Amino acid sequence: MKMKKFIAILAAAGMVASLAAGCGSSSDDTSASGDAAATEEGGDAAASEWDASSTITVVSREEGSGTRGAFTELFGVVDENDNDMTTLDAQVTNNTSVMMTTVSENDYAIGYISLGSLDESLVKAVSIDGAEATAENIENGSYTVSRPFNVAVRNDLDNAVATDFMAFIMSTEGQQVVADEGYIPVSEVEAYAGDAPEGSCVVGGSSSVSPLMEKLVEAYGEVNPNASIELQTSDSTTGMTSTIEGSYDIGMASRELKEEEAAELTGTVIATDGIAVIVNQNNPTEDMSVDQVKSIYLGDVTTWDAI
Repeated sequence: MKMKKFIAILAAAGMVASLAAGCGSSSDDTSASGDAAATEEGGDAAASEWDASSTITVVSREEGSGTRGAFTELFGVVDENDNDMTTLDAQVTNNTSVMMTTVSENDYAIGYISLGSLDESLVKAVSIDGAEATAENIENGSYTVSRPFNVAVRNDLDNAVATDFMAFIMSTEGQQVVADEGYIPVSEVEAYAGDAPEGSCVVGGSSSVSPLMEKLVEAYGEVNPNASIELQTSDSTTGMTSTIEGSYDIGMASRELKEEEAAELTGTVIATDGIAVIVNQNNPTEDMSVDQVKSIYLGDVTTWDAI
């Protein structure tokens, strides 16, 4: 009898312990699950929330860049003597791809690039004064933020390959490459009629012109496999000075030639390109005015909610 009573007591104690452990486990699991859900929900909310009161990260190109020179001129980011007045707080990038990467990695950044180099999988181009940044709108005049792509040679150029390559660029075939790459081609050109000379030449300068020039070099190689063209990417100013000095046979500039450059070089417009103002894809901004962009780059406006 005593033994049965003892066994019953042990069984009851075991049930109580089991229930207590089960309740504790259920409570812990529910709490952990709830915490995880709350964390996940909070994380998603934080990731999707764009704070317009945040400081604008201004991204610009380096001194000597033709894109920077054209941008500051077209948007009026200059003083009465045409001196560049870009805010000293701007981050400086040294080529188009770095500019896009920098903006793509910062929700609150703004930058500018060659329209022909725009990669919409990385960044978003905003409309300017209601006009989308497209080649069609440049042609019809509604998108006014555009500039020429120039190449230049010395007046005493004596390189058969460079001369022939220039003829190809300004031919029907060369300008078709320009159009295919999303730039505005030059009108009234004729079919290429070169004689495929042997030899080599060096082309160098603007990183904005360089992607187009790479395609032109490839296309020229198909009609003249006897030639070797070396393409060097730097900036517009280096492109012009190195051509004057003789380091480059053909220089590239994504702007008009300066007076002192034009005195020693013969420039040729090979295409027209737009300048795209770019923001991060998480930025809800779709349209900006020229004055709004100007105020940001002058440093007068520093947060997105002021736009």
